[in-house]
Amino acid sequence: MYQTIIMPVDVFEMELSDKAVRHAEFLAQSEGVIHLLHVLPASASLSLHRFAADLRRFEEHLQQEAQTRLSTMITHFHIDSSRIHIHVRFGNVRDVVNELAEELSADMVVIASRNPSISTHLLGSNAANIVRHAHIPVLVVR
Repeated sequence: MYQTIIMPVDVFEMELSDKAVRHAEFLAQSEGVIHLLHVLPASASLSLHRFAADLRRFEEHLQQEAQTRLSTMITHFHIDSSRIHIHVRFGNVRDVVNELAEELSADMVVIASRNPSISTHLLGSNAANIVRHAHIPVLVVR
């Protein structure tokens, strides 16, 4: 069905993403590739020059932890692991998803979302932000 699917994942809330795994697998069918993506907040705007080395070490630790958790998530899929790629990037979730989609010429984004509440309606959520600004189809799984 789809050749390249991006699946944004919050590695610190894996239960939420588990709901979207089956949908992404179904859409990938026999030859599609799934790109798991975790986005860490960018700290480049922080001007803590004295703490730059500590900040870099902390970011590296977060990046390694996210990669480890994404690697573990690959076992949740029933498709060949060679068809699943992991990406950990820094920035705004909406922007990074769009950048990766363009970079990979992706066909679709599959993202899990909580049931909406008043706080999500007022503040917005990552899923809502992606839906509003994506240039490709987005499937939101609840």
